[in-house]
Amino acid sequence: MTLWLVRHAPIRFADLATPERIRNALQYASIEGDPPHLLISGPSGCGKTAAWRLVARQVLGPGWKATHHVLQARDLSGSQNAMKRFEEFLKSGSADGGSLASSSSLDAYDRSLWATDDDDPPPSGEEINLSDGRLPISRLIIIEDADHLGLKRQAYLRRMMERSGHTSRFILVARSPSRIIDALRSRTRSIRLPSPESDIIEETLRKIVDVEGVKVSDGVFGDVVHISNGDLRKAIFTLDLLVHRGLAEDREAVVRLVNAVTLQTGQHMVEMALRGRVVEWKMENDGRRRKRVSVGAYGELDRMLREHALDGEDIIQQVHMAITSPRLPVPNNLRTDLLEALALTEIGMGNTIDSRIHLEDLLHRFAEIGRNHGLSIA
Repeated sequence: MTLWLVRHAPIRFADLATPERIRNALQYASIEGDPPHLLISGPSGCGKTAAWRLVARQVLGPGWKATHHVLQARDLSGSQNAMKRFEEFLKSGSADGGSLASSSSLDAYDRSLWATDDDDPPPSGEEINLSDGRLPISRLIIIEDADHLGLKRQAYLRRMMERSGHTSRFILVARSPSRIIDALRSRTRSIRLPSPESDIIEETLRKIVDVEGVKVSDGVFGDVVHISNGDLRKAIFTLDLLVHRGLAEDREAVVRLVNAVTLQTGQHMVEMALRGRVVEWKMENDGRRRKRVSVGAYGELDRMLREHALDGEDIIQQVHMAITSPRLPVPNNLRTDLLEALALTEIGMGNTIDSRIHLEDLLHRFAEIGRNHGLSIA
């Protein structure tokens, strides 16, 4: 079963759920004679991946899948030998010892090697005309989550961009472009995608439902849009899940699904830490023997890491949502202290492999904040 996110991915710039000026900027950058390096940024679920895939298809032609190369920078963050892995990626595919960016491709010069597929048309409506003498782009190198590259790797990437040939381009994709050094930003054309408006998300969902030929209650559309909070990817995935579980006409099912996926565990963990209940244990029966189980804030953290398979950054986002939610009834000065502690933890996590140590320290900071404000029982 193909996910709706894949089956209904945009195939033309006009299909992107983003303002017209953004669509025009992406299209113009793809068809101009000397395409620039790009920095595509925006919040989660705004269409960054869909955007760079359309750019790659337009710039590289029908054979784009063979001549674009993707690196997920988050996989390097805090890992061992990250710099070596980064260098190996940028030098891969070159038999003469040069760089990936400096290597050319026969596909770029003879695009008749590939036939245009009706399911993968040129996003602008027509292929780039190479008969005007322009030098074709041979390769695109895409760095996903480029804001997770450290300063050392960003400086190396800048030097690589300077030495790259005229036939390769880089696309940096980031949520926080401010974390990218000025030397890189000055060499790229920045295009920032905003979160889609609620009416755009609902319109997109209704179009998908019409194509799929399934029934969805009107109220469910609004509920899914509300819980997606501007994240189109989350909205499409949620509705896909509801439809395939036969719950698309049951609004109560949406509530149950939200309770399952929005992880109220995050808010519970924050509340327990504020009350000083960071490390607590209880005895439980496990078959023939009894064992000690963590039930305090540490226990909630265990569930988020193991049962929900979240990484450190995901938990930081969940905690941030819990702190800023009106469901956490605390005074503003206490909320400010919590946000400051959370920010310091996020900064510290950027330089480590094991995020759990920093998250456990955060819970103790929350307990101290609770004591200072008279909430902690310890």
